[in-house]
This record gives sequence, structure tokens and C-alpha cells, in this order.
Amino acid sequence: MKTTEITVLEDNIELDNPIFIEALPGLGHVGKLAADHIIDELGAVKFAEIYSPTFPPQVIVKDEGIIENMINELYYLKDVGEENLDLIILVGNTQSLSPEGQYLVCKDILEFVKGYGIGRIYTLGGMVTGQAPENPKVFGAATDEANAELLKEAGIELRANDGGIVGASGLFLGLGVRQQIPGSCLMGETPGYFIDAESAEAILNKLSVLLNFEINVDKLEERAEETRQMIAKAQQMEQDLINKANAGNADDLRYIG
Repeated sequence: MKTTEITVLEDNIELDNPIFIEALPGLGHVGKLAADHIIDELGAVKFAEIYSPTFPPQVIVKDEGIIENMINELYYLKDVGEENLDLIILVGNTQSLSPEGQYLVCKDILEFVKGYGIGRIYTLGGMVTGQAPENPKVFGAATDEANAELLKEAGIELRANDGGIVGASGLFLGLGVRQQIPGSCLMGETPGYFIDAESAEAILNKLSVLLNFEINVDKLEERAEETRQMIAKAQQMEQDLINKANAGNADDLRYIG
């Protein structure tokens, strides 16, 4: 394998000006978790698998010793929401390891989905805050003023002069601009060091406003509650360590005195 390989699982798919949504693993797995929930809840159909020599040279060992390849996958949905939108969703368990690999794979995927007539791109990801916010905000960036205005109308705060968007979430937008395909990135606040279901839910709520569709988030809320409990446990462990350190310092002072 010397280049990107796209294995088509279902031919002759007819889609009407579909929206392309990218949600590969990233900070807090925020975008991936949101997109996986859409796929499961709305019954999206997988129609292509993507392999690349730029993916990590490994496999994942799952339950009962069964392995899983490093892979990206494309799903489609038809007639979503009140506007009967068609969607193509990119998910997977990895991104390319190198900058060159990122460019090559994203370019090949974009060329492939262009064949289905995509008219807009949304990329989903996380934005690290360093702490776990109680109510994660969703920030956005767009390729043009019209799409930036749509983000603002959906209650999404625009990032301004605030660094870059690294990886596939930024690259697909940049490549899209060069091919006159407009797009936007939605970024949920996250600490970035665990799977953040609460931030994923925040992104999903904003995406549903932008695309005018409804989706049940009960299962995601259950995962968010697990996340909150994990945060509370981590914070308690941190506080215990601080208390222990302070107690140790006090003991040292008494000994010296």
C-alpha cells in the first residue's frame, strides 16, 4: 500500500447536494463522539472504508482478543430533518501521523466525496480549556462571512485571532476553500484528556440547530453523567494529593522546629 485506499461497500448511492461532516478522533474525542451518536441514533449506512500507510503501524486489540484495523469510514444519511438534508459523515479510529500524511489523506477523501456533489463542510472537534467547564461552550470558525453569520445565529461564539485548527478539522476547511466548497468548524470546550461526552452533546445541540434536525441525546447524556463523575473523582484525587502534600510540609516544619 503506497497511497490512500478507499474500498467502496455500496455503489450507486444517490445523494442530493450532501453536507460533508468530518469527525475524526481529536481532543477529548468530542467530534467523534457526537458523530458516532448521529450514526447510531439516526441509522446511518456505512458505504466506504479508508486505509492509508500514513496511519499508525498497529492494530487495536478489542474484547476477547479480536483486533481492529486503523481505519477511517464514510457513512451516509438521507432526508435528515425538516429540510430533508443528505449527509456524508467521516469517522474513524485514527488520523494520519505526519503532516504530509494528513494532507494526502484529507485531499484523497475530499476528492472522493466531491464525486457525490457535496456543497458544504462541517468539521467537529474540541478546544482545550485546561479545566472542565460546567456548561461547555461551542466555538466556531468559518471559511467565509456568510457561514460565520450562520454560526452566530445558532449561538456559537466565533474564535478570533486565537491560534489555529490542527489536523483534519482544519485541513478539510482549508482544502475546501481552494475548491470553492464553504464550511465551518464547531469546537466544544474540553479539558482534552478524557472522552468528553458533555462537550460532544453541546456540539450536537448546535449542529442540530444549524441543520434543523432533532436527535435524542438520552444515551449521550448518560455518558455525560459518567464523565461528570469521572471529573469529580479526578478533582477529589487531586485535592487529596494537595492535602497530603500540605500535611507533609506541616510535619516537616514541626520536626525542624
